[in-house]
Amino acid sequence: MYPYLNLGSIHVGTFGLLLWVAAVCATIVLHKNFVRNGVSTDALNVVALVVLAGILGAKAWHELEDPAQLAEAWRQILLPLHASNLPAWQRPVDVVMDFLHWFQAGFAWYGGLLAAIATLMACGASVKPNGLTGLRAALRMLDLAAPAAALGYGVGRIGCLTSGDGDYGVNTTLPWGVHMMNGPDQYHRALVVPTPPTAAVQPTPIYELFFGLLLFWLLWTLASKARPLGWMTGLYLALAGVGRFLVEFVRVNPRLYFGHTLSNAQVASLGSILFGLIVILASRRNLAIEPVPLSPEAREATA
Repeated sequence: MYPYLNLGSIHVGTFGLLLWVAAVCATIVLHKNFVRNGVSTDALNVVALVVLAGILGAKAWHELEDPAQLAEAWRQILLPLHASNLPAWQRPVDVVMDFLHWFQAGFAWYGGLLAAIATLMACGASVKPNGLTGLRAALRMLDLAAPAAALGYGVGRIGCLTSGDGDYGVNTTLPWGVHMMNGPDQYHRALVVPTPPTAAVQPTPIYELFFGLLLFWLLWTLASKARPLGWMTGLYLALAGVGRFLVEFVRVNPRLYFGHTLSNAQVASLGSILFGLIVILASRRNLAIEPVPLSPEAREATA
């Protein structure tokens, strides 16, 4: 676990660094998908909005699951008297740094997924890809973003592992088990059986990276041919839900549902699978759009 890279006097958070790498990967994939489908929209702007919305949505969902914990976090950030003995309004730098520290861990992927979907739909309705409007434009943008989302999610998960924010698995004797040398975070110490620093655990973020790469390859390959509007989105939701549901069985997370057998994420995954299948079935009546690449001139304009 390496939450920070120390470059002399500069300390770089690995979670933020891997999130940036994930955003770059997603931008490249989305740009290439725009080009091969005749969409002249700037992929960087779309990804920037989606990443910001996803982070805020994931953080908000995680914190709202435990309002008492959220209130305590903000009480610590805005404590009237700090170590400096100054009130919060006289130490804005400390408040900002405490806020950023609070924001470096503790996210719920389904909150981020919902926020990202809403943002992509809004972007689609705004830019009108392939001349579509309204709901069709929103669905088209979701379809185009599906491969990028799969790759970005997989790469970003490695940041969860390096930062040690709790996204690891149960104890294991498998040769690829990893050691969380600094032990579990506060959330998992309080709610889950503690993991000794010397114990090897399942590297669940690495499993999600491999699954994300496989899902990206599948979606990218399938998107090379005409598909009904919404079909790619439904497939992504269903398969992403399957992947997360399975990984949760070896992840250290509280089991709160169905006789303490399923976690929050697994219940959300079942919802994602069900909704994805519904979208796939409903999409059979939609228009299938044949990929038509941008002209060389248009490619240069969007490069």
